[in-house]
Amino acid sequence: MTSGPLHSPNASPTLGRVSDRLSTRVVVGMSGGVDSSTAAILLRNEGYAVVGVTLKLWSPEAMPGAQERFSRRSDAATAEDARAVCDRLGIPFHVVDGADAFRQRIIQYFADEYRAGRTPNPCAMCNARIKFDLLLSCARRLGAHQIAFGHYARVERNEASGRWLLRRGRDSRRDQSYFLFSLNQEQLAHALLPLGDLLKSQTREIARAHQVAAVEKAESMEICFVPDNDYGRFLREARLVAPHPGDIVDLHGRVLGRHEGIEFYTIGQRRGLRIAASAPLYVVDLDAAGNRVVVGDSTSLEQSEFMIERCNWIPFEAPPAQLDVMAKIRYNHPGTTATVVAHANGTARVRLDIPQRAITPGQACVFYQDDLVIGGGWIARAGSPSPDRGSGTRA
Repeated sequence: MTSGPLHSPNASPTLGRVSDRLSTRVVVGMSGGVDSSTAAILLRNEGYAVVGVTLKLWSPEAMPGAQERFSRRSDAATAEDARAVCDRLGIPFHVVDGADAFRQRIIQYFADEYRAGRTPNPCAMCNARIKFDLLLSCARRLGAHQIAFGHYARVERNEASGRWLLRRGRDSRRDQSYFLFSLNQEQLAHALLPLGDLLKSQTREIARAHQVAAVEKAESMEICFVPDNDYGRFLREARLVAPHPGDIVDLHGRVLGRHEGIEFYTIGQRRGLRIAASAPLYVVDLDAAGNRVVVGDSTSLEQSEFMIERCNWIPFEAPPAQLDVMAKIRYNHPGTTATVVAHANGTARVRLDIPQRAITPGQACVFYQDDLVIGGGWIARAGSPSPDRGSGTRA
């Protein structure tokens, strides 16, 4: 459904005809923060019967090695913040335990990707596999027809094709459409994103006008289960990865140093290599089969062609044979023009007009045409920077 811009704290987007909204129950995913709180405010003001739900995603008991470390991130505190907002708004509130699903679908994926020499994107994976999936199941149990989140993106229906579309959020600095590219048609059809046409400053203004304490709550840009961004420490303490030393080699296969495990490196990394060299060296490939970290100079990081897999296409079920798009190879990437050649097996070849640095296997590559999200997939491998898989010679 489309929404219009807000011009005052008490205004709200047009989320459908009044006759469609009255007595329509919507479940809002609540984190206790300003965005989800404002989403609930807007929907309540539009006449929806709003129910707040917090997903409990972390269970230290399931990963004993990480108990002390993750006492800093309290799902109980998050739930209490969300409950306080719901009490303030006079709406029902529930907590749904999704910890087992989160451990199996996200934490395990996170570790598996690093072990395979890829760099995971848990936030993009979590939206489709956990947040939208679990909240939609919860909504059905509660007799609700729709779910909502405080994401900065827009969902609308193409009346001609009958398909649901995803567009960038109006606030380009907060746009989260990149993380939603893998949502399917059922998920999009039931989703409301009330903040899609708002600037962050407007969101705060609305929350402040409704005296929601969350407006002053600090925001985190980190992975929710790695609060200090030290993912290597998380993998070790959660007993998901054990050190397994191997060689650091150059593009000719010459051994330059040693590593403790390829999981602790990512494409483009420069620090922490502990290699003496006349020029800066960067990680350009992670050879999981050979347990090797491959390094090269900065020019070795540039690639113009790569494959993606597990593609999801939003405006159409089957894409045209070739698409001209703006491609984002990671969330904070500005995007670059590209040609996409889609294959029938759910893969596609991406050809960038301008070579880009550090195209990283495991990351999401998302395609846009103007503000429309065309779709995307997961980067399988960027070019062929690795040395031969045979044994290298020591330098």
